[in-house]
Amino acid sequence: MAKKPLTPRRGLDAILGNLDVSAINNSRNNASDPLSTVTAAIGMVPVADIQANPFQPRKEFDQQALDDLAQSIREQGVITPVTVRRMPDGKYQLIAGERRFRASQLAGLTEIPAYIRVATDGQMMEMALVENIQRENLNAMEIAFSYNALIEECQLTHEQLSQRVGKDRSTITNYLRLLGLPAETQLALSTNQITMAHARALASVEDTERHLAILHDIINRHLSVHQTEQMVKADKQAARPARRPQVAELPSTHSAAQSQMRQMLQSEVEIKRSRRGKGTLTIHFSNDADFDRIIKLLHP
Repeated sequence: MAKKPLTPRRGLDAILGNLDVSAINNSRNNASDPLSTVTAAIGMVPVADIQANPFQPRKEFDQQALDDLAQSIREQGVITPVTVRRMPDGKYQLIAGERRFRASQLAGLTEIPAYIRVATDGQMMEMALVENIQRENLNAMEIAFSYNALIEECQLTHEQLSQRVGKDRSTITNYLRLLGLPAETQLALSTNQITMAHARALASVEDTERHLAILHDIINRHLSVHQTEQMVKADKQAARPARRPQVAELPSTHSAAQSQMRQMLQSEVEIKRSRRGKGTLTIHFSNDADFDRIIKLLHP
């Protein structure tokens, strides 16, 4: 039985842009067709002819989730087409939909519905990254690396990136700050040992040793975000040098009197005076006998 042609779903319009979807004339039988004649189309593509996406930001896929999706595909088929680009050798390279592609392989499919596009490496990277950021359950570090790749490889400004992914610039900035965290903190965030909010609090601790010590406390003691913020605040206050009271330089009369009293009492004498004239006179003694000696000198 002939398969009915697939209709593009509204959700994919954001990825495909305002492109007209047209049929591919002999695209699977004639690999010599110039790619420039194909803008975008829908067709059934052999699974064996699809290559993995080299720009895929997601590095790990949950095997149980893939198995569940594969079972669903066996029963219902692939509901949402993957997105690929045609290569000069007639093969296809995956742009978006790697979970569906992998699950289709597990399900034993020989063909898979696909949007076929013409795209440069830069366009392919941008589409793959934006599609993953918007649609996949990426962890915070994967999102941060994706944002950074879009900025560097696709030469996007923060404002352009904000428009591409539909996020506030402040949100993008917070994710990019994660790239400056120690590797151990990034790993803890990637493995969900800490949350994005924990990482934001830790980002303000610049001393690496203290940073990692607080990180270990968060993990071992299961600290909340509020507890983490309080710990970071206390750590900063402890590291801040104590403010010394400003003591005015002694006038010459006071300095002379201090020297005379030291000589007369044969003991350490300190005179401190503020700029307003208020101060203290301190006479040191070493023991009770020394105290009695000084008192007799002061009161003969």
